[in-house]
Amino acid sequence: MPSPRPTHAPARPSSAPTAAELLDFALRTAADPEIVDSLPLDPEGRTWIRLDGPGGSEAWLIGWPPGTGTGWHDHAESRGAFATARGRLTEHSLTVRLPSEGWQSLELAPDVDRTRSLGAVSGRAFGEHHVHEVLNGSASEHAVSVHAYYPPLPLIRRYSRSGPVLRLEHVERPADWQ
Repeated sequence: MPSPRPTHAPARPSSAPTAAELLDFALRTAADPEIVDSLPLDPEGRTWIRLDGPGGSEAWLIGWPPGTGTGWHDHAESRGAFATARGRLTEHSLTVRLPSEGWQSLELAPDVDRTRSLGAVSGRAFGEHHVHEVLNGSASEHAVSVHAYYPPLPLIRRYSRSGPVLRLEHVERPADWQ
């Protein structure tokens, strides 16, 4: 009987950026005052400009008025990174991978929450199916950040959360935000 062949993950296209490369892009862009200053800020709502990301990635420069946030969401099969250019952002995230389909509501274990605070020109990378919310907790200061995703976002799943219960609320497609 022949020995089984090892299975290998499909090769990543050489031009596809890694999460680390996306983070490097986000950090370099967040440190560029000309790019950061090009974003018009609105005192009432978030603003954004699409950027050219590395290797065909999708990238955004986003303005966060005081007290605004994203709500809980994921980026489906895209890996990504973000960096704070101005102000301070807080990220609440889950340390577990959720099923990508076949559920409407989940009860989370008590030890899956993580919180990070990201000041100016600091950031973080994340893998596929990363569930988080990002907030500008300042009562007076606008924040600005750079986000990059690869592959370009196929969808965003939005969740509501009440204590340990996470509920899928709706799915956004690129036409909803572009």
